[in-house]
Amino acid sequence: MPLATQTVIAPNAKPDKTIIFLHGILGSGANWRTFAKQVVQERPRYQAILVDLRLHGDSTDLPPPHTVENAAKDIREALKETRIDVIHGHSFGGKVGLALAGQLDGDLDRLFIIDSNPGARPDARGSESTKHIVELLTELPEEFADRNEFTKWAEDRGVTRPVAMWLAMNVRPVTGTTRFVFRIDIPSVRTLIEDYFVLDLWHLLESPKGRMKTALIAGGKSTVVDKADLERARKCRETEVLVIPEAGHWVHVDAPDALRTMVLERLEP
Repeated sequence: MPLATQTVIAPNAKPDKTIIFLHGILGSGANWRTFAKQVVQERPRYQAILVDLRLHGDSTDLPPPHTVENAAKDIREALKETRIDVIHGHSFGGKVGLALAGQLDGDLDRLFIIDSNPGARPDARGSESTKHIVELLTELPEEFADRNEFTKWAEDRGVTRPVAMWLAMNVRPVTGTTRFVFRIDIPSVRTLIEDYFVLDLWHLLESPKGRMKTALIAGGKSTVVDKADLERARKCRETEVLVIPEAGHWVHVDAPDALRTMVLERLEP
């Protein structure tokens, strides 16, 4: 099964450039639909492609090994007829985007890394809650009566209600039954996120290739990218570091207007 994608184009636009949006772990391309629509309305020369990364959304049947580099290769294969001009990746998708930029030898205009750490963090420093949720989901019951039953199951185990409701987007009905299942293969996702935490891609920023310019945008209240990481990124000659003080890890939820402004200012009019 090929990688699932959705294309967003402004009304009556004839775009000649492409920006791809890459979501975080346990998310899907749909997480960025509203943001992408707003971007292409302001910059109609761009089409936005929302990607469901391997094991997520409707991209559930891609074969192992499940790694960040293979997640990037999936995109190259799915969009081999499309020129990628801009990559916009959040969290897990930020590192996939960086890996993809490396595979393209910097042959793109822009890379936006949204609250994602380019380096290795084998201890999951700054992402302990994400790792905890993935571990918790390994204990999932096989079925639920409905999404509300899943939400209660997650909340009973300490997951906040907003996060539990967001995770419930992955709970889908079983065809021909009244039962619901969590559609993501958690053991495989666990393998994928373990690769994410041990992979070090700093060299792609410190020795950039091609014409690509990078914007690393961090949430000021997030712990994913710490002060030392920000200072290291500032020393990379083609990397611009931006911090949104009021935002946590979910930058596009906490400060969508500030993030959108930063992105639009760096896209061709």
